[in-house]
Amino acid sequence: MNIKIITNKDISRVILNEPKTYNSLSFKNLNDLIKVFKKLDNDKKIKVIILEGSGKGFSAGHNLKEVRGLKKKDEYKKLFNLCSKLMLQIVEGRKPVIAKVHGAAYAAGCQLVASCDLAYSSKDARFATPGVNIGLFCSTPMVAVSRKINRKPMMKMLLTGEPINANYAKEIGLINDFYTKAKLNSEVLKIAKKIASKSKLTIKIGKQAFYKQLEMPLRKAYVYTSKMMTVNMMAMDAKEGISAFLEKRKPIWKNK
Repeated sequence: MNIKIITNKDISRVILNEPKTYNSLSFKNLNDLIKVFKKLDNDKKIKVIILEGSGKGFSAGHNLKEVRGLKKKDEYKKLFNLCSKLMLQIVEGRKPVIAKVHGAAYAAGCQLVASCDLAYSSKDARFATPGVNIGLFCSTPMVAVSRKINRKPMMKMLLTGEPINANYAKEIGLINDFYTKAKLNSEVLKIAKKIASKSKLTIKIGKQAFYKQLEMPLRKAYVYTSKMMTVNMMAMDAKEGISAFLEKRKPIWKNK
């Protein structure tokens, strides 16, 4: 299988499992990932999704052998639209997605990291938008990455195609943190378990509201988020959470 799913209680690990192509985002892998994320998003038991790669690295982006074989304009458009569909599925999905990165996350692989809600990497991880090196500007990857980092470091990555290390990726906000290879898995699981301990309904409301308000003017964002806070406040979990806090006990979530 090109995509492996390992589920433990309420946390699912989605593993890109095509090390021979450096976990490339081929037509097949993109389609399979979209199906997997949709399935997990609709699974009521799952609270958090971890995305990772097998072999030497996370993902090298599009499969260039496959890309070279495409001839028609519609074929290219289909590929890039499909890739965008995956990124939107991750962002617009109800479940938090954590990227666990080792080795290279290049081009659309870097786009995949940036599309996840959180990202952690090993110290040896490298991130790049290297399309300029092969005459193909990383235009779709820059949509996701430029929404996570500032313009100057983004333009340097795009114009030079040079990879950045984990330390710099953390500094500019592309990843949350980095660890040794030995510690990466346990640290990512720790944050996943912490998120999974919260109300699933609250997380769903909050994630969707976060991305929607980012694209709004300030006044509109406040109007929208005030409505979302009100919707959240009417939920049983909000009432339970407040009561538990005041009564100094752990909340019992109903996800309603």
